[in-house]
Amino acid sequence: MKPNIIFIVSDDLGYADLGCYGGRDASFGVVSPNIDALAAGGLRLTEGYANSPVCSPTRFAMITMRYQYRLRGALEEPIHSGSKGSTTLGLPPEIPTLPSQLRKAGYNTALVGKWHLGYPPSFGPLRSGYDEFFGIMAGGVDYFTHCSSKGDHDLYLGEQEHREVGYLTDIFSGRAVDYVQRMASDAKAGKPFFLSLHYTAPHWPWETRDDADVAPEVAANLFHLHGGNVDAYRRMIHHMDEGIGQIVLALREQDLLDDTLTVFTSDNGGERFSDNWPLVGGKMDLTEGGIRVPWIAHWPNGIPAGSVSGQHCMTMDWSATMLELGGGRPDPDYPLDGVSLQALLRDPTTQFERPLFWRMKHRQQRALRDGRWKYLKVDEHEYLFDIHADARERANHAKREPDRLAAMRERWLQWDATMPPIPPDATVSLGYSVKDMPQR
Repeated sequence: MKPNIIFIVSDDLGYADLGCYGGRDASFGVVSPNIDALAAGGLRLTEGYANSPVCSPTRFAMITMRYQYRLRGALEEPIHSGSKGSTTLGLPPEIPTLPSQLRKAGYNTALVGKWHLGYPPSFGPLRSGYDEFFGIMAGGVDYFTHCSSKGDHDLYLGEQEHREVGYLTDIFSGRAVDYVQRMASDAKAGKPFFLSLHYTAPHWPWETRDDADVAPEVAANLFHLHGGNVDAYRRMIHHMDEGIGQIVLALREQDLLDDTLTVFTSDNGGERFSDNWPLVGGKMDLTEGGIRVPWIAHWPNGIPAGSVSGQHCMTMDWSATMLELGGGRPDPDYPLDGVSLQALLRDPTTQFERPLFWRMKHRQQRALRDGRWKYLKVDEHEYLFDIHADARERANHAKREPDRLAAMRERWLQWDATMPPIPPDATVSLGYSVKDMPQR
């Protein structure tokens, strides 16, 4: 029997922000009890990665199941709201996607939350395999006004602008619960559903459910450089966690929980208030803190409870896994780069070789993770780390093992030659720099 699939993606969540990854309690108590419960009842990966340390490139890989570097829009770091109206900076509708292939396999499909893969009329969720869409097209919006950094109102139902009063995280959670309830009868009758639930939490601006008064002061700069703190950040995660608890309850009430694969992750490493311990760096960095993220999978009928795995994987592997579990087929004209983890779900002790490659225009970064070793280049500097022994990337073996460094460099170069080059006009949008806050 094909499972229902819910793919929950948080935004800029740090590796150790959740209790199940060692995160500390907040002033109000446990930050993520519902997500922690999914981990306890399923699988938690300790060395899972995002396809990119920044949002829209990861989302290209997530939906296409291929390295994002193959598409022009994914070479933006990231797509920004100034690209509205572009006919090139987005996901071309002719590209096969996870939702489009699952729809062919008999699934109902929906996206609730953040799209960030280009704007209509050239691009959009309904053009790339989703039957339904409720959410935002931009990379980030205010949680109360639902306006983007350009000041444009950015909340849509399908491709029509939709206005709704409320805190965005709660609105997304409510829509997801509604979708589960509406699809329940189809799911029980043998037509499963695929729900992408892409929260903006805990992405800036730093607004909790009680901070509607903050919206006017950040309207001109959603980066919210003057505000926020760790407590507010943790409350934002907690609001998302509460919504996930409501979705689990809806699944249970509809007798669908056991037959539903729920996967939770982040699109990249944490931002300024996140906890990435013991990792170094964060969003925009190819150090571990920018790309190693939580990966949790819960499926009572398919995954043993209490499972933990150190298997290497990245975003597109989970998408490939969902495609296989749903009986979808890859398009032969667009062979997958993602590798299915279905065997790992059945037997969490499964281990296999899985080299992972990254590149960034920002600071000319390169990375290759292969086994316990990682090759990293930042600006003109090259590094070689034994990640098993040194996840914090402080002990550089480059001079001690020059042959290994050279071999991994050459392997990265061979891989890079199979990808389109980064064009000179690709943009890097940082939002802030050391003039705004000290370097992390």
